[in-house]
Amino acid sequence: MTDNQHQSPTQTDDYLETMSKHIEVLLHASETPLTDTVLKKQLSLTVEELTQALERLQLRLASGVLRLYKTASGYRLQISDDYSALIQRVFPQRQERLSQALLETLSVIAYKQPVTRSDIEHVRGVTLSSNILRQLFDKGWIVEDGYKDTLGRPALLHTTPQFLDAFGLTHLDELPPMPDMEAIRAMS
Repeated sequence: MTDNQHQSPTQTDDYLETMSKHIEVLLHASETPLTDTVLKKQLSLTVEELTQALERLQLRLASGVLRLYKTASGYRLQISDDYSALIQRVFPQRQERLSQALLETLSVIAYKQPVTRSDIEHVRGVTLSSNILRQLFDKGWIVEDGYKDTLGRPALLHTTPQFLDAFGLTHLDELPPMPDMEAIRAMS
């Protein structure tokens, strides 16, 4: 039992507000997202207290420019998407352009994983550039994990939690549904 369970409603509100501020401070100070486990341990919170403190933090942030996001690696603070045009205009070097080939390759891996290089080439219909795979490995968005039980035992490629974080996802099932390519071709 925590001390919070023996407090009056006003004391509980004050305690949760303080904890929400502590969470905000830790998220600002951290270079990486923080998990539920880390926040509970560092702040000595129960699951319910953490949930309530996170809700308070979200409410408080709603009137500002930062938002609380949960990704595969944990919670992080991020500037609201409403300000992306301003950021891109003032800091154009921050905007990273991903090539069509890189995005296609990443999409094949994300939707069809685990896949081999040959699987990607078959889906895309072109030879896969080693440079594209290197970029994805360098970003930490993909990893080799296991080998296909076929001739040559090619490596199986998977996406990583860093991929999910980069695209603001907590799970692969949050990816948008695959488009119906036959319907798209028929419209052309």
